[in-house]
Amino acid sequence: MVKHHLFWPLTFLCALLVFNLIYSPDFFAIKMRDGHLYGSLIDILNFGSPLMIVSIGMTLVIAATKGVDLSVGSVVAISGAIACLMISHGDGSLVSVVIAVGTALLTSIVLGVWNGFLVANIGMQPIIATLILMVSGRGVSQLITSGQIITISNPHYKFIGAGSLLTLPFSIFIVAIVFLIAYLLTRKTALGLFIESVGCKPTASKLAGVKSKTVMFFVYMFCSLCAAIAGLILSSNVSSADGNNAGLWYELDAILAVVIGGTALTGGRFYLAGTLVGALIIQTLTTTIYMIGVPPEITLVVKAFVVLIVCLIQSESFRKSIAFRWKTRHYPAEREVKQHA
Repeated sequence: MVKHHLFWPLTFLCALLVFNLIYSPDFFAIKMRDGHLYGSLIDILNFGSPLMIVSIGMTLVIAATKGVDLSVGSVVAISGAIACLMISHGDGSLVSVVIAVGTALLTSIVLGVWNGFLVANIGMQPIIATLILMVSGRGVSQLITSGQIITISNPHYKFIGAGSLLTLPFSIFIVAIVFLIAYLLTRKTALGLFIESVGCKPTASKLAGVKSKTVMFFVYMFCSLCAAIAGLILSSNVSSADGNNAGLWYELDAILAVVIGGTALTGGRFYLAGTLVGALIIQTLTTTIYMIGVPPEITLVVKAFVVLIVCLIQSESFRKSIAFRWKTRHYPAEREVKQHA
């Protein structure tokens, strides 16, 4: 059980929740108000939804390419900027909102195709190919917003990130839908096997008839689409689009969530459920840091330190090394016997 990829992430998540419960006894309290559920646990799920969605897409990219998609934060900003700009110039109807959302999603797919083209066809390193869009995309989002924060007031668009369904935030259902689609595509079809084969042995998979370029195109398109959905949730939640700060550092949090969830950066085997747990750990950690009053200037340092500890504890080689040193320190005679033998 200890060797299961979810054991240590779930253990650390439970430890975080218990710490919060000790620090704030009403942390687990969930209240019903105006037909909606409210509470710290609900907030963690709600505010962590964009990161969970981005992390799902990042999981497939890492698994298939042994690389990362550094452009997801910029795609988040571009998606929100396009949607808010079109809505601000529209008539406010549901049709105009659907058109704005659809345009943002289609644009993200085009951006994903661009990343896939650079990696699969040009043969560019994934980190360099996506770094190009990471830098230029942030500039594009600021061009769309003219360097200003676009503020809108539309109840239809507001529902995406701040609405409720069956007493729960609607964003939670979006996460469930994206996860279900990714799970069905990768675990109920051959696509998951193709992704893992391309990530493990790209040359061998190509000789076996797997179209590695098509697989890479798909994972980048899907990852970019996930980032766009996250951008819609973020911008609709605050009813505005900020081309400069929206989605900032999301790519790093998504990579950490994937790694904490058990997916190796070397590609191949991946764990979607583990990724969700990793994203929840990061969001819970962020909530904990704010709750205990850590100064904002060292928040990122504390966050990085805790994530480092989680990754080290999760590493089997690190645990074996610690166990060996502890054993040799407390049982030196046994070590000498083994050496003489």
